[in-house]
Amino acid sequence: MIRWFSILSAAVLGGTLLSNDAGAQTRPAASRQPTDEFFIISSVDSGKNQLLLKRPTEVTEVMRVDEATAYHDENGTSIKLVDFRAGDTVYVTSTPGQGGALALQIRKGPMTVAELERRYLR
Repeated sequence: MIRWFSILSAAVLGGTLLSNDAGAQTRPAASRQPTDEFFIISSVDSGKNQLLLKRPTEVTEVMRVDEATAYHDENGTSIKLVDFRAGDTVYVTSTPGQGGALALQIRKGPMTVAELERRYLR
């Protein structure tokens, strides 16, 4: 896990993080197909139905969840919001909404070197 943080840090500091970083600051238009984004969970607040998520660039975002949000582990098995912990790495498909982004699907899983290269270093 430390290895991909080092690679990503080098990419950010070296200025080669082009494909997703520019779009990471804005949400896709509502008419566009939502795509999943990689985050590290900072905290889970099941009482407020939200997660505090951190991007690899250290920018945080509050993500709302509702009864329609689907949760899966890395094997595709359904899990619940209470199964997530601070420090878990997740892929979130979301849509913009009033009061912040709403998670449609949250999938727990690691950032592999292959995934890192595909998302950030092309």
